[in-house]
Amino acid sequence: MNHPLSSARPTRRLAQLSALMLLASLAACGGGGSADGPTAGADAPSPAPAPAPAPGASPAPSVPGALSPTYTGEGTFYGATGEGNCTFDASPDNLMVAAMNGPDYAGSAVCGQFVAVTGPKGAVTVRITDQCPECKSGDLDLSESAFARIADPVAGRVPIRWHVVPGDVTGPVSYRYKEGSSRWWVAIQVRNHRLPVTGLEIKPSGSADWIAVARTDYNYFVHPSAIATGPLQVRITALGGATLIDTLPEPSDGVVVAGAGQFP
Repeated sequence: MNHPLSSARPTRRLAQLSALMLLASLAACGGGGSADGPTAGADAPSPAPAPAPAPGASPAPSVPGALSPTYTGEGTFYGATGEGNCTFDASPDNLMVAAMNGPDYAGSAVCGQFVAVTGPKGAVTVRITDQCPECKSGDLDLSESAFARIADPVAGRVPIRWHVVPGDVTGPVSYRYKEGSSRWWVAIQVRNHRLPVTGLEIKPSGSADWIAVARTDYNYFVHPSAIATGPLQVRITALGGATLIDTLPEPSDGVVVAGAGQFP
C-alpha cells in the first residue's frame, strides 16, 4: 500500500512547475514591473478612497429659485417672538421665524434672510431672527407655529432640509440707527430686505469715497469713528451683487428710516 503522502508529492511538483512557468510568462510580458515601478511580485498600491462629501450641503443650488445649496439637519421649536440675537423687534403678527444654528449663524450674516424649510409633514418659509448656539450645523430652531407646519409638535425633533429664498416682503428696505448712534459712533441695521444683505458702506457728507462698515454679531453695521455733520449716503449689497443706495439723515438715537427701493 502506498503511503498517503506519496501520491501528493507529484501533484505538488506539478503545482510548483506551473507557478514557475507563470512567473516567467509575467516577466516576459512586463508584468513584473519596471525599474521605476513596484518590484516584481509586490502588491499594487490601492487607489486612495474618494473624499466624503461635506455634510449638510449640496455643492450648488439644487432647487429652482433657491439662493443657496440645500442644507440638511434637524428641526426643533421654541417660544419665538421675532426678537433674539439679530436684535429685531418682536413680530407678534408674523411668527414665521426661526433661529439659525451657531456654526451657520456666521456672525449675524444670516439675520433677516428667508429660508424655505421642508419637514416630514410639509413646508414653510421662515425669517431668521435669532441664533441657536447649541444647534449643530444644518439645524434650525423654529417658532412653535412654524414647526407645526412641517411636523407634529409631539415629535419635538425631526429631520429637515432647507435653502435660502427671496423673501415675500412689501415696501422698501428700511434702516435703523441703534440707540447711542451719533456722528461720533454710527450703528445701522438693515430691515425688511428681500435678499440677504452681504455688505454696507457709508459716504458721509463731504466724503468722496465709500467706507466699508463691519457687521457685528448682533446684526448692526458699526462705524466707530467720527463722521462729518449732516446726512450720509448708505449703499447696501445683497447676495448676488444687487445694490441699493439711500440717503439717511444724520445719525440719531433709535431712528428708523424708510429707504427708496427694494432689491429685485
